[in-house]
Amino acid sequence: MKGGNRTRLPRVAEGIREELAELIARQVKDPRVGFVTITAVDVSPDFAHAKVYVSTLADPATIPELLEGLQHAAGFLRRELGRRLHIHTIPQLTFVYDESIERGLRLAHLIDEAVGKEPGKDGEDEDRGA
Repeated sequence: MKGGNRTRLPRVAEGIREELAELIARQVKDPRVGFVTITAVDVSPDFAHAKVYVSTLADPATIPELLEGLQHAAGFLRRELGRRLHIHTIPQLTFVYDESIERGLRLAHLIDEAVGKEPGKDGEDEDRGA
């Protein structure tokens, strides 16, 4: 990788993440695409491809439809990115479900169970001297 790409690649990935988040929230009207969080974007060194990691707190059964809706909107999103970002190559977008938030919630639940706390309670009543 050339020296300039080392610093440029993360900046381009972050720019793509920010713009996609706004575009999906405001302009994608596909009913399969509900509330989505873009957790990360990995751009290939040649800027030809971008893997877009998305997460949602919606029903896990709807994730395949969500990804299908996003992939269906990829051409529109890519075209809009071309208008908003000042880069020579607009990467092909591939959407991937990021399970990290879901795993984190499950892990927190398991930890709460192991410690004997009710999930969702954080001991606030004890701290107030109730």
